[in-house]
Amino acid sequence: MIISASRRTDIPTYYSDWFYNRIKEGFVLVRNPMNFQQVSKIKLSPDVVDGIVFWSKNPMPLLKRLNELDSYMYYFQFTITPYGKDIEPNVPQKNTEAISAFKRVSDIVGEERIIWRYDPILINMKYNMNYHIKAFEHIIKELHTYTQRVTISFIDIEYKGVKNNINELNLTEFSPNMQIELSSQLADIAKSYRLSIDTCAENLDLREYGIERARCIDNLLFEKLLSCDLTIGKDKNQRLECGCVMSIDIGMYNTCMNGCRYCYANYSKNAIEKNLTKHNPLSSLLFGEIRESDKISERVVKSYKSYQTLSFI
Repeated sequence: MIISASRRTDIPTYYSDWFYNRIKEGFVLVRNPMNFQQVSKIKLSPDVVDGIVFWSKNPMPLLKRLNELDSYMYYFQFTITPYGKDIEPNVPQKNTEAISAFKRVSDIVGEERIIWRYDPILINMKYNMNYHIKAFEHIIKELHTYTQRVTISFIDIEYKGVKNNINELNLTEFSPNMQIELSSQLADIAKSYRLSIDTCAENLDLREYGIERARCIDNLLFEKLLSCDLTIGKDKNQRLECGCVMSIDIGMYNTCMNGCRYCYANYSKNAIEKNLTKHNPLSSLLFGEIRESDKISERVVKSYKSYQTLSFI
């Protein structure tokens, strides 16, 4: 089993104490986002957790107790974009904090266990294509010796959270041809710094520019890190273009305090404010407590590790 922590919220930044308490107790409770009364109990012991993927814009709070994860394999999806407080109101300053944090994490876990995400890419009068090209190269100059890969993607305006913030984003036209043109230039920059580049869940085929389809939950990376095979399949709950393998996400929607205007996981300001009053680091749930009407079921989980044995005749 691979744990995703989390596509739905920034656990490393805001809920690291809760996460470590769950690791210590060996299980976590997760509500079904489609049926709130259904709660899964998920075992978190090292014998079933093959890996953990952390998604964050500032994982520094997680580093304080990182030794508690010595029995686990994990890597980071670390997002650093070129946007200011108008788009990412609560994200650390890029030049003074975020880039420094990225380097710190890389120094601790190694460059192959931290992936730089430059996404989602949006276009408006302020953040135009030339801006992105210059910003991308500025950031890559700082990070290219601290990672091996960069992942890009483009804003999806069909998400409810994006639609709610569409006026604040002031988006301008960003046609597929424009996306291809920008992608090719970013690929050239990445290549010049010897970084591989891929794209997350995009229907554009950019392979002719050296841009592969990303596996953000990456069985191949885990196999390399674990030195064994993982007999695990594609995640059928994600979009068709998504290359991720199966994982269990332990986060919750409408709980991230980064406040990013392009976020798909935050789509109700009222729900966010309400949820933030219900976080208890000692609870088995990320937010709130178990109620009498809840139905808890233990999810069947297992390790997907497969060690090939050699037989000698």
